[in-house]
Amino acid sequence: MSKAASRIKDIGPKPQSFDIENATKDNTEYRSVAWSGRYLQVTLMSIPVGGDIGLEAHPETDQFIRLDAGKGRVQMGEAKNKLTFDKEVSDGWCVMVPAGTWHNITNIGEDPMQIYTIYAPVHHGADRVHHTAEDAEADEPKDVPPEWSVQPEKLAEDKHG
Repeated sequence: MSKAASRIKDIGPKPQSFDIENATKDNTEYRSVAWSGRYLQVTLMSIPVGGDIGLEAHPETDQFIRLDAGKGRVQMGEAKNKLTFDKEVSDGWCVMVPAGTWHNITNIGEDPMQIYTIYAPVHHGADRVHHTAEDAEADEPKDVPPEWSVQPEKLAEDKHG
């Protein structure tokens, strides 16, 4: 299946169904938004060997992350210089990131790490695609949740390490 054919198109807050495991494994983009609802969002990520998602904290966003391929090292904590949670994860593992928690997942395997993430509330623009981590960082000022999503009254800015 070609890259374009395998990408899940985000249709917004409409009913949607797809094989998330295969979509995650087939995804070649650093981040591709697969579905944006009013209260949560699903993104697919492919982290290259030696790469990571980047140390960050989302003050008002809980995250669920699942690995469908690869091997990673999860680090989390209350401050960017106090990452007291440190665990190796692999295919089938999930990671729960409470709002406000500093976190990073580094690919420590020999293949791309394929993950999907559920954000609540919605965190990225609908149908947003970032080919690389650098693209995602450059797009950050414009990468905002869609108008139909329900956001906290005063949205606190994400923190990056």
